Amino acid sequence: MIPTEDASARKREIEEKLKQEQETLSFIRENLEKSDQLTKGMVSILSSFESRLMQLENSIIPVHKQTENLQRLQENVDKTLSCMDHVISYYHVAKDTDRIIREGPTGRLDEYLACIAKIQKAVEYFQDNNPDSPELNTVKARFEKGKELLEAEFRSLLTRYSKPVPPILILDVITVDEELEVQEEVVLEHLPESVLQDIICIAGWLVEYGRNQDFMNVYFQIRSNQLDRSIKGLKDHFRKNSASSGILYSPAVQTKRKDTPTKKAPKRPVYIPGTIRKAQNLLKQYSQHGLDGKKGGSNLTPLEGYDHDLRVKHLSDALTEKHGAASGKDDVLDIEIDSYIHCISAFVKLAQSEYALLTEIIPEHHQKKTFDSLIQEALDNLMLEGDNIVSAARRAIMRHDYSAVLTIFPILRHLKMYKSEFDSTLQGTAASTKNKLPTLITSMETIGAKALEEFADSIKNDPDKEYNMPKDGTVHELTSNAILFLQQLLDFHETAGAMLASQAEVSSSASSYTSEFNKRLLSTYICKVLGNLQLNLLSKSKVYEDPALSAIFLHNNYNYILKSLEKSELIQLVTVTQKKAEGLYRELIEQQIHMYNSSWLKVIEHLTDRNMPVFQPGTKLKDKERQVIKDKFKGFNDGLEELCKIQKGWAIPDKEQRDLIRQAQKKVVSDAYRAFLQRCANISFTKNPEKYHKYRPEEVEEMIERLFDTSA
Repeated sequence: MIPTEDASARKREIEEKLKQEQETLSFIRENLEKSDQLTKGMVSILSSFESRLMQLENSIIPVHKQTENLQRLQENVDKTLSCMDHVISYYHVAKDTDRIIREGPTGRLDEYLACIAKIQKAVEYFQDNNPDSPELNTVKARFEKGKELLEAEFRSLLTRYSKPVPPILILDVITVDEELEVQEEVVLEHLPESVLQDIICIAGWLVEYGRNQDFMNVYFQIRSNQLDRSIKGLKDHFRKNSASSGILYSPAVQTKRKDTPTKKAPKRPVYIPGTIRKAQNLLKQYSQHGLDGKKGGSNLTPLEGYDHDLRVKHLSDALTEKHGAASGKDDVLDIEIDSYIHCISAFVKLAQSEYALLTEIIPEHHQKKTFDSLIQEALDNLMLEGDNIVSAARRAIMRHDYSAVLTIFPILRHLKMYKSEFDSTLQGTAASTKNKLPTLITSMETIGAKALEEFADSIKNDPDKEYNMPKDGTVHELTSNAILFLQQLLDFHETAGAMLASQAEVSSSASSYTSEFNKRLLSTYICKVLGNLQLNLLSKSKVYEDPALSAIFLHNNYNYILKSLEKSELIQLVTVTQKKAEGLYRELIEQQIHMYNSSWLKVIEHLTDRNMPVFQPGTKLKDKERQVIKDKFKGFNDGLEELCKIQKGWAIPDKEQRDLIRQAQKKVVSDAYRAFLQRCANISFTKNPEKYHKYRPEEVEEMIERLFDTSA
């Protein structure tokens, strides 16, 4: 049971809460009633506003539409006036641009092109809107006139500012990159920058708006002429300066060469003009007398103690001193060859420069064709000159002048070195253009190989003529010429090997034309020439009636061949296919020395014990025995005098060999003579011993020492 007091308190609490809730409910009801009243008032206001707004809209919309129509009309009027002004302007274009078009674009290209653009728009307007209008013909004529003047300006600018590249600058371009370690690019500026920009602008307009490609023909004709003139100017430069000591290069390059502390190894072997032909002529003239002009005074090995470049300089200088202007004809040919080599290099560099210029002016899809046309004249002239060189070599070979082939070697080597760069430059041109250089190279290889083979045959078949034989048994002209020819091949061994390989009947596989294969072919060829030379020398030696002189002749020639091989790189080429070549020549030399020594046997024979009487000390000799001793003395004296007289005029140019042979003979003869004198010392075989004992052993040695020396 809940206590009574607690229940009363609980009841009072509930009653109070109920009273509060009722008061709250009454408050809410009052507020709801007020809200309903406000809502009704707002709805009434909005209804009134909506009604008024509809009335306003009904009044304003007609005014707005009328205003909009008026504005549209105003805009149409403005547009019509603007269009009228624009259309009227087309009718005035011809008049407005007349002065500028007549005066041409010179000096104001931008303004001129702006006028042309106005005329072009007028043409388009009349074509679209009034094709029968006389104004269309007027503006068309004005447009064509403007285009013609632009084409004329294009031609004028190209003609006025296109100049041949100076030869000095060309030489700088083709030599700086080969010789200087620190490369400084030499820029060929064919046109001033401002002129170039004008030409580019005109060309662009003619392509885009002129719809005319005639300017491309104008371009290649003018630039082709300048390219050809540049190369011809280089040739003239060589003709005027190569024969003199004039400077062929610009002072800038000369300074660079002088001051540059380190230089690259030259990319391309140096070709010294005239060396080959001058050396050939020099040895022909002095083959029997030595380079110093004294018979037997030189060993005829100008390469002794020198490397190749010094040998070449020695021969060239010697000829210059002895011949002077007499060799002018050969000098001209050599200058032409040197000029041609430089012109090939110049063509590649100039063509590359021309292509770089062309790409800025000519549209891309016309560049290769235009470039092909541009280079044709200069390229054809170079190829024609090359064909003339081949023809000249062919005629020389028909005359058996095989030294002419040597003029082809430096050219052919240069063409091959430049072939890859040449092909790269001509990439994209017609096949006939790209094939011109390979065709020339093939022609040179063919004629070169033919000359080499015919030269080898000429060595074998050189006639044995007594008047052409050296009377002193020195080195034959054929030997010196053959060796010199082979030595010149050293400078072009790769080219010569490739020549022979190009004509060899071998598989066409790439391995057949390796450097090693070419080297073996050249080695085989050199051995063939040396073999033919040896056979011919043996045949020629039979012209001499004296076997001893024949032996001296063969000895001198074999020794000259051996020394020449040893003192040049020829021996390295020979041993590629003939390992024992050096030993074989030494054996041949020894054989000839032995043959020569046999000539003294008939002298020494008088000093032997043969037929010598046997006697006892104190026994008187019979007349017959005394006569035998007298005959021995007389035979020795006469034989010695005869041999010394004859052999004194013979020549052994090699001092080492000359001394060796003299010493051997002095020892053999003097030893035999001393022994003979000792045996006869106590024999009384005559009342006049001085008549028979004419020479002391020392005098005999002195007589032998004077052998092979005409000045003694």
